[in-house]
Amino acid sequence: MQGLLLCCLVTLATSQSVRYDLSLDPKKTYDYKYDGVVNFGLGLPNIAESGVRMMCKVNIIGVSAQTFLLKVSDLVFEEFNGFPGKSSFKPSPKLAQRISAQLIKPFMFDYAGGHVGDIRGAAEISDTVVNIVRGILDFFQVTVKTTQRIYQLEEAGIYGKCQSNYVAEENKETKDLTVTQVVDVSNCREKAAIYRGMAAAVPNKFSKERGESVISTVRYVYTVKPTAEGGLITGAHGLERQHFSPFNVKGGSFKMQAMKEMVLLSVTDTARAVTFGPMESKGNLIYKFVNAEANIPIVMQNLEDPIPKAIEMVKRLASANSYQIDSATTEDTIKLYQLLRVIPYEGLDVMWKQFAENEEHRRWFLDMIVEISDARILKFLETRFKAADLAPAEAWETLLLSINHLQPIPELVEMAKMFLTMPFSKSNIYVWHTVVLSYGSLVYKHCAYYSSCPVAAVQPLLDMAAEALGSGNEEDMVLVLKALGNAGHPGSIKTIMRFLPGVAANPVDLPPRVLNAAVQSMRLIAARDPRSVQDITMTLFLQKNLPSEIRMLAIMILFDTSPSMALVSMVTAHLQEEKDLHVASFAYSYMQSFARSKTPNNHFLSTACSVAVKILAPKFGRLSFRYSKAKLMDWFDDNFLTGTAAEVFMLRSATSIFPTEFITKGKFHSISRILELVELGIQAEGIKELFGTNIPGFKGDFSISDFEAIFKLLQNWDRMPNNKPILSAYSRVFGQEWFYADMNKEFIQSIVRAVSLSAGKESPLWAAVEGLQRGVSFHRTKPFLMFEARYFQATTLGLPLEISKYFQVVNGITVNAKASVNPAPTERLGQLLNSEITLESDGFIGYTKDFWVFYGINTELFQCGAELKSKMPVAVPWKFAAKINFAQKKFEVDFPAFNKEFEVFSVSSDVYVVSRNIEEPALAKITSMMPNTVDSHVVPMGPTEETSASQETLAPNTWHPRTRICAESNIYGLGLCVQFELRRQYYHEEYPLYYFLGFVHTAVTVVPARPNKAVDRIHIEVNAGPNRHPSSAGQVLETLRRLSKDATQHLSSDSASSSRGSPQTHQDSELVGSDTAPEAVFNIKAFTVSGNQKPEGYDAAVYYTPQGNIQNAQLIVSQVGEDTNWKMCVEAIANARTEAKAHIRWGAECQSYEISMRAATIAHMPASKPTLKAKVHWTRIPESMAEMGTRIESYIPGMAFFLGFYQEIERNANQEVSASVIVASADSIDVKIKFPKYTVYRQDIRLLEPVPSFQELQYDNTNTTIDGFGQA
Repeated sequence: MQGLLLCCLVTLATSQSVRYDLSLDPKKTYDYKYDGVVNFGLGLPNIAESGVRMMCKVNIIGVSAQTFLLKVSDLVFEEFNGFPGKSSFKPSPKLAQRISAQLIKPFMFDYAGGHVGDIRGAAEISDTVVNIVRGILDFFQVTVKTTQRIYQLEEAGIYGKCQSNYVAEENKETKDLTVTQVVDVSNCREKAAIYRGMAAAVPNKFSKERGESVISTVRYVYTVKPTAEGGLITGAHGLERQHFSPFNVKGGSFKMQAMKEMVLLSVTDTARAVTFGPMESKGNLIYKFVNAEANIPIVMQNLEDPIPKAIEMVKRLASANSYQIDSATTEDTIKLYQLLRVIPYEGLDVMWKQFAENEEHRRWFLDMIVEISDARILKFLETRFKAADLAPAEAWETLLLSINHLQPIPELVEMAKMFLTMPFSKSNIYVWHTVVLSYGSLVYKHCAYYSSCPVAAVQPLLDMAAEALGSGNEEDMVLVLKALGNAGHPGSIKTIMRFLPGVAANPVDLPPRVLNAAVQSMRLIAARDPRSVQDITMTLFLQKNLPSEIRMLAIMILFDTSPSMALVSMVTAHLQEEKDLHVASFAYSYMQSFARSKTPNNHFLSTACSVAVKILAPKFGRLSFRYSKAKLMDWFDDNFLTGTAAEVFMLRSATSIFPTEFITKGKFHSISRILELVELGIQAEGIKELFGTNIPGFKGDFSISDFEAIFKLLQNWDRMPNNKPILSAYSRVFGQEWFYADMNKEFIQSIVRAVSLSAGKESPLWAAVEGLQRGVSFHRTKPFLMFEARYFQATTLGLPLEISKYFQVVNGITVNAKASVNPAPTERLGQLLNSEITLESDGFIGYTKDFWVFYGINTELFQCGAELKSKMPVAVPWKFAAKINFAQKKFEVDFPAFNKEFEVFSVSSDVYVVSRNIEEPALAKITSMMPNTVDSHVVPMGPTEETSASQETLAPNTWHPRTRICAESNIYGLGLCVQFELRRQYYHEEYPLYYFLGFVHTAVTVVPARPNKAVDRIHIEVNAGPNRHPSSAGQVLETLRRLSKDATQHLSSDSASSSRGSPQTHQDSELVGSDTAPEAVFNIKAFTVSGNQKPEGYDAAVYYTPQGNIQNAQLIVSQVGEDTNWKMCVEAIANARTEAKAHIRWGAECQSYEISMRAATIAHMPASKPTLKAKVHWTRIPESMAEMGTRIESYIPGMAFFLGFYQEIERNANQEVSASVIVASADSIDVKIKFPKYTVYRQDIRLLEPVPSFQELQYDNTNTTIDGFGQA
């Protein structure tokens, strides 16, 4: 009994001395085997993947109670690029040796209670290698609790400070503890993830609720052995999975899988003290991001000695694109960006001195250095501004792109302030505008990344605003308010308020142009401080004495704040009492658009506006377009998480017959962010004053008499003041205003003087004519990185995951031209009207767009992942000789015969898996993700074969359509071909991602064709009439009636007429309803010419024969050549806006085929409904056209059903299609379409805009208040 008791006591004592809480013995050495692998692909069979694998031994040696040394040895680095099951990991010994050179140096780390503290290493060890060590040490960051089986806590790890969920389970036999840890990487207080280039794309939480584009899961499983000293990790396994899609991950995704495993090999006593060299702190376990500006994920090259490489590349790009864009070289611009990003400032100065004297190299250099994006570019521009050795256009263009692509870190924001005080900045008005506006943009981006954005960043602009307001300088006030609008800093609200009446503490009386800029300066603050902006804009809206335009702009900004239901209700209540119909129409139409909005960001606002519209519709629902309007049109797709929106604002007032402001803007919704694209605005305050509320003689039907009334009033424009702009325009890109300009009276006068017929040698147009006579050669190439958007996130291996989008454009234009003028002008430009001008020109215009999406691991040492690569070149070359005779109203142009194929437009795209490493950058492995084996399932088509439909062969899980369609002209010896090829595998209709995976190629090509006769040149001639010019707008019609028909006599005295059998006589005889042969008002010829042979081609003549209220026009097209009598005769008749008819005949002498069309509005009594009827009837048509019509008709029932139409089977008129549209109500119509065999119809089709009644079409600009609403 005593022995049994003794055994129990020993067992109890032993169990009490064993612990599970993690610790390391400072007197021991621990040897582990580590294996980490990451791969990227689709997770589908027979789809290529890429990945890397690292294997090594890890030694942990105790130094003190809480300090340990880590050594890495026997590193093996392998790469995978290919198809699972067919390919395998391949060793990369050179790269392994390079990484090992740093990893063999010891690291020291603090460790206590299962948590890793400070990590230290040699100073020369790179952050990338330290992060790999963090991936190893991350296995030791685990919290073990024996008192709880399931527990949650927030703890620091390689992903940041994230929420972890634990489950602990003890093995009853081995007493080992199995700990499962799941890290919620979507719930991190300090997440190891950063964005670059995304400041302008505003996150939207409502879009995020529709779906995710990135989903990650992380799980660790530990085996912990209890010991007297504490728990010992004998094995650990980590698994991270991520799904990424440019759309919704529910619709298919790229997949990343990272696994790591660590197994304990041995534990031994430390034999002797460990020695190590000096170390510095590398931070804690949280992943540390490397400055990755130079680590561009889509290229890898040796960056040693970058200056000569960059110089050589600038020269090579300039040479390759010296005449036209060489699409094969455009991708090298990315390599040049990378080289420039590692060149020190001194190297940039060396390159500038070498390129400054060569115009082409200088342009390329200045266009490329804007992507350096750090202090070096600011220092370079500072030097240039001080030296004043940049032209104004070079200065504002380089500064604009440099500042807008600059890293918005505090140090650079502070450094950029210097441009606001440099004398060169004010040497040119557009340079000064760019400096101020760009600084505002930099402040906005700075605040987008730094939540604690200090007022000090925007203080220079606040000081400028106070100074401009104090001096009353209108130009300065507008400029600084626009810059504050770009900055969008909440701290500028109080300053902006000083410019707004009824809001400012002191009364202000500022010009409407300044008020306009002040209201719009709150557009970006609306998202950052919506409450303050709502208070201000509501105050402005309620001030009935303010100009209508200012109140409408206040409404526009108010709705940018996403107002609540209560605030929308308040606006609605005030609109019910609104007297100004322009303000009421603007607000109502805007809310009506929001009520129909489909984008997630407007979900709640749409509901509020739906209620408001129902309340306001009886009063304002039928206001026509002569009142101010605001329109929003949008769509959004949950599967793609993508949408677009377009807004149009037309502001008018009771004091102007024309709109005083017009604004249009577009937005793009993608992956839970909203990006404002391009916004254009025009303000016509000066024109408003010029035209006023009434134009004498203006009826509103925009007839010739209306234009004469406008021209007569424009003669008074010189009485306007010199200091007021007549017209102002601005442009914003990504929400940032980058350019605006005013046109005042002096500017318009200079243009009028320059183009006046009485202008002499002082006119710039005269100099241009002289330059053309000497010969002109112009070439310009503009490379431009449209956007570089990057997202970085830590992975469990300590490698950086990157999702990037790059969009690069290279634009180019070349013009060579030389002219001769006979006789040459001697005194004034008007003499050109009596001269014959001959012009010879050749050139090129086009661009190439390269687009990449990268998803993978990107370090300065290696890259692996998936890469979408797309290229779209557009090329339009030309060569021609032209002859212009103003006196005879004749224009001729000759093109050489086409004997060489050229591609006008193409799009090529494919998705690859890539593997690159710095030791062998030229041996990058790039494999198409979709295998090429599907080609064996396709019957190839000849390159010249013509087909009317895609020929495709479907095999299991493959789709490979290929099409080539050509239309050739044997007369002109040229053709146009469209080719298309698509290669897909594992295509699933419900997965949007797979629409874009695989190979795509489409192209439009101009090709030579076998001509009927040898072609020397193609001659096109346009003849518009006699010598006499109409002296007024009222004489235009009379002049057109007198135009002569002698244009066919230029090519040769007899070739055209003899080959056609006097075609003009035939044309005249074809006219319907004319007793005499009228003169052609317009004549076009397109012939081929070859030596003394008779020309071939086509001749078209337009005739105009009005009779009373009936407008009658004819078009006669005749084929010119031997043994041909093909013609097309078209007659169009319009009768007093109520009826229009067209009669088309073609074939031999216009007798083979015939179609007629008719459309009419049906007159109605006040109680009936307006109706529009249309009918198409054919008597004889070609068989191919009938076949196409039959095919189209077969699709109609399905499309009609899809669009909500009903169908009735009934026999209608044969060879005829008719339609009727009836205005059923103010905002709906009924539609009925009759086909020969059936009828489709739909009632109550809702319209975006109410249909105006016939009474509303009578223009009356005086009804602009509620008192005249009954007549509106």
